Amino acid sequence: MRDTTDSRLPFLKMHGAGNDFVIIDSRGRSARVTAALARAVGDRHRGVGFDQLAEIRDGADSDICLDFWNSDGSRAGACGNATRCVADLVMAGLGRDAVTIRTMRGLLLAERRDGAVWVNMGAPQLSWDEVPLAREMEVTALPLPGDPVAVGMGNPHAVHFVADAGAVDLEGQGPGVEHDPLFPERTNVEYASLTGPDHLRMRVWERGTGVTLACGSGACATAVAAHLRGLTGRTVTLDLDGGRLLVDWRADGVWLSGPVAHVFSAEFDAAFLEAV
Repeated sequence: MRDTTDSRLPFLKMHGAGNDFVIIDSRGRSARVTAALARAVGDRHRGVGFDQLAEIRDGADSDICLDFWNSDGSRAGACGNATRCVADLVMAGLGRDAVTIRTMRGLLLAERRDGAVWVNMGAPQLSWDEVPLAREMEVTALPLPGDPVAVGMGNPHAVHFVADAGAVDLEGQGPGVEHDPLFPERTNVEYASLTGPDHLRMRVWERGTGVTLACGSGACATAVAAHLRGLTGRTVTLDLDGGRLLVDWRADGVWLSGPVAHVFSAEFDAAFLEAV
């Protein structure tokens, strides 16, 4: 995948439970992704389309660094499923079963266990200023319709518990919560319902992207919120529109696992890059 020429820009398309990503490997060269490029590539009609774009960079104190972009050109502080996808790629390339990844979230550890890729997304952020919220308040009972829980996972989340997550109008409700003044950096929006012991059905509206089939950091935030509300233990199975994710909130952080798929490899045409 790696290429040091300036005329071509290789990329991968991957997904984790239907949460899809364009991955650009910039190791060995200067970063290539800009807000304009992210918007152009994220256009599902004129570009490639993605839920997030992940750029791999050289790491100084880690095996790699990862930067995340939304399809509207904004930056994403964390992306659990993209981190798992890239970890799978890098572990295979290095012939190892563990790698360290530096993101805006911090230094993350990813491991391959019994064929599954797990990533430690770090400790949840559970104070109002870490999420962040606009003013001091209790994060487990926000003063918003639906009584959501706020959880930070390197990006903000507003988790709503409802009787039937499948019946929620994400397009109708998600944008209003995302842009509520309570969230100075906007927020991801999750709706979840308890379907069995330690088992949730979850759907998501992602900040800067919209409805997605899955969200790794959102699954972590939802599992944390469910435990804080007394609905589940600390190990939770979540069924999303695109597939199943597993979350294990341990003493050392919130671990995430689920399916990983490599869809195709390609390169951007020079004319496309010049037009951005």
